[in-house]
Formats: sequence, C-alpha cells, structure tokens
Amino acid sequence: MTRYTHGQHPSVTNSYRWRNADNSAAYALDEMVPGRSLLDVGCGPGSITADLARRVAPGTVTAVDSSAEAVDLARAAAREAGTDNVEFLVGDVHDLDLPSDAFDVVHAHQVLQHVADPVRALSEMRRVVRPGGVVAACDSDYSGMYWYPRLPELDAWMDLYQRIARRNGGEPDAGRRMQAWARQAGFTDVTYVAEVWSHSEPDRRAWWGGMWSRRVLESDMGRQAVEEGHATRQELERISAGWTAWSQDPDGVFVIPRGAVLCRA
Repeated sequence: MTRYTHGQHPSVTNSYRWRNADNSAAYALDEMVPGRSLLDVGCGPGSITADLARRVAPGTVTAVDSSAEAVDLARAAAREAGTDNVEFLVGDVHDLDLPSDAFDVVHAHQVLQHVADPVRALSEMRRVVRPGGVVAACDSDYSGMYWYPRLPELDAWMDLYQRIARRNGGEPDAGRRMQAWARQAGFTDVTYVAEVWSHSEPDRRAWWGGMWSRRVLESDMGRQAVEEGHATRQELERISAGWTAWSQDPDGVFVIPRGAVLCRA
C-alpha cells in the first residue's frame, strides 16, 4: 500500500459514511445474493461493508483494510448496523493473508487508485476468488471530474490533489484504467461499467463543499502539502474558501465519473 493521501482524519472518514451499496456498488449488486461469501477489500469505515453483509447473509463477509484505525471504525459500524456475519482483518491487498479460491465475490471500492501496484492487487483478488466467482472493483477518475462555476480555487485543488496523490504512489485517474489493469492481472472476462456521483443538489452541494473546505485544511493531504512545500497554509485557506463559495452557489455542479469492472474468474 502507498501512503494513503486522504488519511484517517474525521473530515475524511465521516465523509465516507454516506456511501452504501446502492450509491457505490450498484454495478455489482446482482452478484451480492444471499449465501455467497464476500471479501471486501479496503473496507474503510465500513458503511458499504455493512450494507453488503445484509445482502449476502447468511453468507459470510471478510473485510480487510490496511489501516487498523479504519478496521476499528468498520467493526463499530457493523455492530451499530446489527450485522454479525463479518470478520475484520488488517492486511495489504498486494499480499492478502487469505487462502486461494476462498470467496464467491471480491469487492473493492475506491482502492486501486491508492495502491502501489494495481495489477498485483487485482491479481491477488483473482487468486482468492473461486473459479466462477467475480471480482468487482470501482474507482473514481479525478481528471474526468467537472464542476461549475469553474472557480480558480477548485482548479488549484485539483492540481494539488493530483500532485500529492502521485507523490504518494497512487493513480488518481484510476477509473479509465480499470479494464486495462484487470486484463493485465489475467482476467479475460471483463465487463466495464461507467457510473457517476453527482453532488449538485442543494443538500449534496452544501455537504460536499463544506466537507472539502474542512478537509483541505485538516486532513493528511493538507498537512503533507504544507510539510513538503506543495502549498502554503495561505494557499490552502484560499482553496478552502473557494469550496465554501462553490457550495453556496445555487448554480453549483460537481460530478465524479467512476469506472468499474466485473471480472469473472
């Protein structure tokens, strides 16, 4: 795993809690049927994990994340949701400490953009899925994001994020590469699906802009930017103010394209 650009600050992890199976894994829901065993790679704080666990019950779920802090949050989320069919592990997707041919479905959401070797990660997912099973992976594509109005502060945010993510060994434009990575990992039956998130309704715009106005100042990304000389604190404050201005504009639009693959073993 590379350095996780966002880190585990509450401004980051709390923003993930709105994610669920419907808004983040719709392309794969036909595979999430009762009785199937599921591996959820990069589970984060666990909101998607808990939702998928309800769908595959009485099947079992194994949830893995490289961050012990994230695993603790996911375990708490599962308890809160009343899901008792999930086992949580700390592990590296490049080298999963799990047996081969062990799962009916392997799921990874917003993971491959952050890892050092996405092809190796997908190869590991291929190893642990059973013959006839499915690996389902989805990642956003930063260069494909668009917003209105085109504020210079948000342009600066995009440039800064791209530079720091690549500095950390990630690939922020993962969405467009998913099919190529899957085929390089040895999959021959790959279906590519394009999905989008839109944070353009008034409540979504207020939440998304408010979250990023804090996150650029408080998260690991902001701290790294200052520590390594990618931006000054004053520049981050201008970016934060730009997010606030965007969130308050009634014409504000923000769209995130996402590339997903269904890979049949």
